[in-house]
Amino acid sequence: MSSCRAALAEIERPSPNKGSEQGCALRSYLRVADELAAFVEDEVLPGTGIDAANFWQGLADIAAKFAPRNRDLLAKRAHLQEAIDGWHRDNPDAGRGTPENFLRETGYLAPEPQPFSIGTANVDDEIARIAGPQLVVPALNARFLLNAINARWGSLYDAFYGTDALDGEVPSAGEYNTARGAQVISKAKAFLDEAVPLVFGSWADWKGGIPALADPAQFLGTSGYNLILRNNGLHIEVVIDPDHPIGRTDHAGIADIRLEAALSTIVDLEDSVAAVDAEDKVAAYRNWLGAIRGDLSATFIKGGKTQTRTANADRTYTDMLGNTQPLRTRSLLLVRNVGHLMTTPAVLLPDGNEMPEGILDAAITVLIGMHDKGRNSQTGSIYIVKPKMHGPEECAFTNGLFDAVEDMLDLPRNTVKVGVMDEERRTSANLAACIHAVKDRIFFINTGFLDRTGDEIHTSMQAGPMARKAEIKQAEWIAAYEDRNVQIGLACGFAGKAQIGKGMWAAPDRMHQMLAEKSGHPASGANTAWVPSPTAAVLHAMHYHACDVSERQRERKEETVVPLGKLLTVPLAEHTNWTREEIAEELRNNVQGILGYMVRWIDQGVGCSKVPDIHDVGLMEDRATLRISSQHIANWLQHGIVDRLMIDEALHEMAAKVDAQNAGDPAYVPMAPNIRTSIAVAAARELIISGAEQPSGYTEPVLHCARARAKAER
Repeated sequence: MSSCRAALAEIERPSPNKGSEQGCALRSYLRVADELAAFVEDEVLPGTGIDAANFWQGLADIAAKFAPRNRDLLAKRAHLQEAIDGWHRDNPDAGRGTPENFLRETGYLAPEPQPFSIGTANVDDEIARIAGPQLVVPALNARFLLNAINARWGSLYDAFYGTDALDGEVPSAGEYNTARGAQVISKAKAFLDEAVPLVFGSWADWKGGIPALADPAQFLGTSGYNLILRNNGLHIEVVIDPDHPIGRTDHAGIADIRLEAALSTIVDLEDSVAAVDAEDKVAAYRNWLGAIRGDLSATFIKGGKTQTRTANADRTYTDMLGNTQPLRTRSLLLVRNVGHLMTTPAVLLPDGNEMPEGILDAAITVLIGMHDKGRNSQTGSIYIVKPKMHGPEECAFTNGLFDAVEDMLDLPRNTVKVGVMDEERRTSANLAACIHAVKDRIFFINTGFLDRTGDEIHTSMQAGPMARKAEIKQAEWIAAYEDRNVQIGLACGFAGKAQIGKGMWAAPDRMHQMLAEKSGHPASGANTAWVPSPTAAVLHAMHYHACDVSERQRERKEETVVPLGKLLTVPLAEHTNWTREEIAEELRNNVQGILGYMVRWIDQGVGCSKVPDIHDVGLMEDRATLRISSQHIANWLQHGIVDRLMIDEALHEMAAKVDAQNAGDPAYVPMAPNIRTSIAVAAARELIISGAEQPSGYTEPVLHCARARAKAER
């Protein structure tokens, strides 16, 4: 059954069976949208050695085997949720958790595996041995994707000068401010003193030549006149150009200091894109293909001039022996597939049902990965991040699916690596067992507050009213979640083999605050963390120069894993005697965030953008924002903290506010003047009112239906 069926009738897209013969090509009993069939056969298969008939037959065979299993796994999710809901209804005074013995009896908690170490091999250094920032970029936006690819390097001078990182103040527009420039240069050279100190004195006093470093091994060589240095595995380039406006003012001719920054980038087919049909899927796949082949380009207007952007060319430097050495210039690309929940009308199964989208993603993204001839991965690996898996059974399902795709494409076993996103409660509670299920191909685990909290609320929806969101972030389970993720990853042998990641810094305009706070991520033993922009990647890279993550991991590996009971503590409110204004404030905050993101997703197909919050602070948002906010309101509605009238009043009030925030966007369709006919408002209300019934609290079913209707009405 199409997963859009849960949405309101008025925002439901047509059944996939209606008119399905039009615009579809028959391929091995699969009905494949014409644009997808043409894309695969004309653009992807050539050069892979894979015959079209064999590919489609292989995909049909995989779907026949795995689609029923996919449905069974989703049914088990629902069964477990019903059991937990029933327990809480039967035990209203049980306190702040669900008993472990009950969770084990139901199968929610799996047996803990015996101690083991992952067997992942052929992993690129950017994943296994070098710690640094990571970007997530929507696959549908070629310009943003190229920006991310080229964010492997960035200017520290520009990052300091153009943001509030230097002193907490954003520079005013206009001519170059020499006083601010001097502060930037001083700050950047102070960074060199910490990361690559000289034997004597400071970089501020260095007059040029080959620098005498306290650790000579940190000097790698030169690129032209530029110096190539390295600290904690990350490269630094000191740009020497006495003819440059900045270099002319420097007694050593230093024109810039460039840092190796975004080591890896997740090209996202999931939470940051609005891909609801074959047209959208092909556009996203085509950008992934261009990125892997290296021929992706984007043409746009900037400053009144037409510009074309492509990926950076390869570079080299000359080492101390006069040998030429390669210098990586592009971020290592990973791709995030869709989870198990959603289906796609791009391919219909023989029974007329839509194909599970995750199965299609696995086949197509790996097929595209075969076009990598060492330009991306130096080890021949294809990296897939898999989100929204619930527990070890679902991880084992993914492992089997990737086995089948490798066999279909005649790839060596474990060519496809998997990243397990630790953002669902059942995965967190069974993390070691989840890792064990994919132990020979896993390359990544992570934590993320928004999705993980959304699932925390949904799982314990019947337990009682949740604390306010700001208080949830300080709750006991969050600290246990963050600690256990690192501790279990290290206990399973991730050090030197795989990434342990931390979540996004969402405020791209608040770099001063990010510099002050995000140092905690490498200090936790995580060897990567998400940042919202290439500039943020440059600044966050400084944290990995200041912290030797490999040493920190050795220290943390000796820790005892935080007890499971702390993780399972539900963040219920200590009291519910909030004032009416406190309740209204929380409600408005949640509703504004939902509408601000949804209206762009539904009306414009924008899956990730800087969305102003209720205080007009721009935040990089994706679907995880909707999940936590809608689940929080649904919980308060469930327990009588708010009612439907209050929700409707907030929707009306916040629609007007979001309209005002988007007044400068010519493509924006205002909601408030058309409140009763606005698809975005109807979808937001449905997401909230039916939040307790939405599968795992996910937003995709409602969003996809609303976006499909909006596209149909264009």
